[in-house]
Amino acid sequence: MRQRISFCTTSDGVRIAYAVAGRGPPLIRVGGWLTHVERDWGSPVWQHWLRELTHSHTLARFDIRGSGLSDHDVVEQGLEAWIKDLEAVVESLGWNHFSLIGLCQGGPIALLYAFRHPEQVSKLVLYNAYTNGAFTPGASEENKEEAEALASMIKIGWGRKTGAFRELFARRLSPGHDLKQIGWWDELQRTTASPEDAVRLWRGFHEIDVHELLPHIHTPTLVAHVEDDDMVPFELGRSLASQLPDAYFLPLKGANHILQLEDSSWPVFISELRRFLADSPATAGSRAAPWVGELTSRQLMVLNLVARGQSNTEIGQTLSISTKTVRNHVCAICGSLDIPTRAQLIVQAREHGFGAD
Repeated sequence: MRQRISFCTTSDGVRIAYAVAGRGPPLIRVGGWLTHVERDWGSPVWQHWLRELTHSHTLARFDIRGSGLSDHDVVEQGLEAWIKDLEAVVESLGWNHFSLIGLCQGGPIALLYAFRHPEQVSKLVLYNAYTNGAFTPGASEENKEEAEALASMIKIGWGRKTGAFRELFARRLSPGHDLKQIGWWDELQRTTASPEDAVRLWRGFHEIDVHELLPHIHTPTLVAHVEDDDMVPFELGRSLASQLPDAYFLPLKGANHILQLEDSSWPVFISELRRFLADSPATAGSRAAPWVGELTSRQLMVLNLVARGQSNTEIGQTLSISTKTVRNHVCAICGSLDIPTRAQLIVQAREHGFGAD
């Protein structure tokens, strides 16, 4: 499969590189730093991801300002600037309705875009993402000190052909010690951003704070997080999922920041990703749409599990939410559908196609 690389210009005059490949419903991947739309295409780290994401979707990826093939040494950096980058890509593509997948720092960028453009974003996928960085009021002192130390190391060691920083940083991203992957991360440092841009991006990513927006984002969202990720702590992902009204949390076993083919969680992630992106709002089929009315995607998930006969505790374990939250969802569903008892809810849900595998 081939990809097509194009360029567009943001509202503040920055040239942004983006690439498109695949066929199917539109999907935009929002990354952070260390992206290069040309070099990523054949990399040992990303090949299986790109093969999967272009299998049944038209995938667009872009380099944010200061990295990859996009303009470097730009005046403005930060969340508002990166939103301009994404908005310029969307305008150039001409897409009116699409799904977003935000990886790591791309997660809060995708969240802010979904908040400002809810009519355009049909689904959100957040992978190893977070709401606020180490340089924000909600972060711990330990995380702040670590981020400051790494900022100093980036300034001194970024892109050098030798030095301890290169290996340290690469092994945080690929702790499995795959020498081919570590070598690729090393090379990418030199090709994707200058030391000055890398420091500005690093600091900018840790100044992100979108946590106040989360209760207002109602886009159906899959939040996936690797349990032993050394770049973004697991608890940040779980906290993110708990604050979104319509989110499903998927914990993933492993330590690689970017899941690899040999990781046991890779097929788990892909299976859930395919199912999530393929599901229509009425998961039981079109004949259920008039009956379910205004139920949210999360309520539809709960209703489907209720129809299977699962208890509130079992549903909570399946969706990684509390039993109390499940009970509240069931009460809201019964109220919306004017059904007095759980038993009657199960009967009617099954009649409308819910509860099937």
